[in-house]
Amino acid sequence: MTLADANAEDKGGSAGSHLGVDGEGLLGDRGKTGTGDDVPGIAESGEGKAWRILKTLKPEGVCGNASVAFDHAPGCYLVKSYGMDFAVSLPDKSITSQSAGSDVLLERLGGFLRLSLLWYLVKIKEIACTGRLVKLQQVKGGEAFSRGSHVLPLEKVALKYGANKAGFLERGGMLGGEEVKLADAAVRLHPLPRIPVVVTLWLGDAEFPARADILFDSTCELQLPTDVLWSIAMMTLLIL
Repeated sequence: MTLADANAEDKGGSAGSHLGVDGEGLLGDRGKTGTGDDVPGIAESGEGKAWRILKTLKPEGVCGNASVAFDHAPGCYLVKSYGMDFAVSLPDKSITSQSAGSDVLLERLGGFLRLSLLWYLVKIKEIACTGRLVKLQQVKGGEAFSRGSHVLPLEKVALKYGANKAGFLERGGMLGGEEVKLADAAVRLHPLPRIPVVVTLWLGDAEFPARADILFDSTCELQLPTDVLWSIAMMTLLIL
């Protein structure tokens, strides 16, 4: 799906800290998956495994692959996420940030952040984006995340912003995003440097309810396991 293809879909298709335009984001109504503590698949290997692998990798290679920096004195990778700066400390096995708004990622979405960020540093490759957009369900294995307890909270995004285009775009801007000419409104966000996502919003009207979607670059399945992509999608939708 290109930008043009995504924009061509009609509205009858399928569906200090700033925690959101209203101070809450979507986390005020989160369920179990809203904490990031039950991320499936690769999470079974645990954060410990990711830390162990990361410690064996040469920083120069990780920095080139992941488009991040490394501070040798404290032994920290410096990573940009949603416009915020995070330090991944190898000696302390910790992720910290001094950026305004980072507490929502470090605390309330900590499980999603840790798994996404650590496995990103371990797995990512230096592959250029194609600009062709795909849904998570179109990625191999992604259909498993369209049902059950791991369904993406797209309806919550639509409910929150379905009559508030300006608020949607404002929140995207607060997260370092940029407006994209898709749907009735869309923002491109950077959860991680080489993994951009586009969140689209169709406003509600008398004929159709509001709906939202999240799209990845087609290279995503070459970069990360599907369950890590799901974790990134959850983190993105819940922070909006």
